[in-house]
Amino acid sequence: MDLFLNILKAFLVGFAASVPVGPVAILVVQKTLSKGYRAGFITGLGASVVDTLFAVIAVFALAATQEFLNAHELVILLAGGAILVGIGLSMALKDPFRKVRSDGTSKASATDFLQALFMTISNPGAIFVMLALFAFFGITDNSPESWRVAPILLSVAGGSVTYWFLLTWGLGRFRDKFTMTTLLWVSRVTGALVVIIGIALLTQAVFEIVFHGAPIQ
Repeated sequence: MDLFLNILKAFLVGFAASVPVGPVAILVVQKTLSKGYRAGFITGLGASVVDTLFAVIAVFALAATQEFLNAHELVILLAGGAILVGIGLSMALKDPFRKVRSDGTSKASATDFLQALFMTISNPGAIFVMLALFAFFGITDNSPESWRVAPILLSVAGGSVTYWFLLTWGLGRFRDKFTMTTLLWVSRVTGALVVIIGIALLTQAVFEIVFHGAPIQ
């Protein structure tokens, strides 16, 4: 019974971890509206892989992870900010309809998956969300090396994948109601939002270095 409850909780953790509106969600929306729901879903799968990785960390290495993040916070902020700015500029400046097919969609590619993967890894807040959700739902296992951990981790992945499927499928249903001009502006604006988030991370790191004398390590 405890295992079943933990599996259900883990599914909710995976679903809830994907809900917050952040750079990855913005990217998924942009991909879905500009290229179709398949590209959006593939992008969401990139985030799901990282969410599952963070779930593994939450189960096996909570204390070590927190120590690492605290010790290397500035490097994470600088690298994450730079990655977000780069991806945001790509979203804002590239023509999302350059390879549009006759049905109004573009072929999903590995680039969509990798963009979300790197974006999620570069976001230091994502792992804290996962750790907080594990604590909130009270998912515990006194023997994390046991076989019981596998279904919990699969449930986290299942919850995350379910959320991205529902989101991209829903957006895809209404995609044909937007004009090309509207979709182009959506691409530009969402790219600009990601750039702003990246600049915010870089600004936070620079502030810590300049005004608090924090060392980069």
